[in-house]
Amino acid sequence: MAPNPMAAGPYAPPAPRRQLTATSADGSRLYVEIHGPDSAEAPAVVLSHGWTCSTAFWAPVVRDLAADHKVIVYDQRGHGRTPSVGPRGYTTTALADDLVAVLGAALEPGERAVLAGHSMGGMTMMASAGRPEFRERAAAVLLCNTGSANLSAESLVIPLRSPGGRRVAHQIILGLRAPLGPVTVLAKRILKYATMGPAATPEQVEACARIVHACPSGVRSRWGKVLAGLELTGEAARLDVPTAVIAGTADRLTPIVQSRRLASVLPDFLGLTELPGTGHMTPIEEPDVVIGRIRELVRDHLRDDGATAAETNTPAHPTAEEKKTA
Repeated sequence: MAPNPMAAGPYAPPAPRRQLTATSADGSRLYVEIHGPDSAEAPAVVLSHGWTCSTAFWAPVVRDLAADHKVIVYDQRGHGRTPSVGPRGYTTTALADDLVAVLGAALEPGERAVLAGHSMGGMTMMASAGRPEFRERAAAVLLCNTGSANLSAESLVIPLRSPGGRRVAHQIILGLRAPLGPVTVLAKRILKYATMGPAATPEQVEACARIVHACPSGVRSRWGKVLAGLELTGEAARLDVPTAVIAGTADRLTPIVQSRRLASVLPDFLGLTELPGTGHMTPIEEPDVVIGRIRELVRDHLRDDGATAAETNTPAHPTAEEKKTA
């Protein structure tokens, strides 16, 4: 199904400066966009979207960062403009292969970047932790609304009291192949309940619904089954680049317990930003917080000229509570 993003407004995807194709280890071809100035001085940021989303999901983040950053976004296999693959091509190994391919295709030799992943995009970062190509390229990482294991039992979309009951119910939902159909009023209500916080605006819900409903049902099902059996805690413990975490307290898909667990295993943990009342879709629900955290990571871990935040036009971090644990 072709992407159907917003055509105008803050959630409409900006036009890229350049489009290219990255070829993964198994021959899969990945759609990649590069935004921002064509300058070697522009620091690089790579954004990886989550399950059922696409490059369009990052629209408000891309629009801001592209003013002074080289911003790279790509469609995960089967999503957006990246073709689907055979049934065996949906694995966490494939996520890592694809990210490594994108880094090699979109970055210059020796160029490093700050990487941000949302949901399955964050799992992509964890799956890549042991790859030398990833370690050479990643200056810092931001994980948004993600987790490493036990998603089916801990998700709260179906609020059963028994973890075993939740596990079975969510495994069924994650594996469903039924088409989502058109974006109707009822469909938007369901999507908001499952993926967004109560303060999400109608425009934000519309933007997310258009993106999610464009994901092919077979792709949604195959990746959903991968998420249902996810176990990346060991990989998260090897993610030894500076890593920050953002989570919404009203996230039903990857509840905040998932982010707090990451905080306990990440070896170079920079802090957990908890957003009260925000759901799963923080790059759309709270783009300013995500943008601010990425800019901080660029300032602190990518720029090597000692420039201050004022000198680099990096804004102060938005006023969200940041909790740092040992």
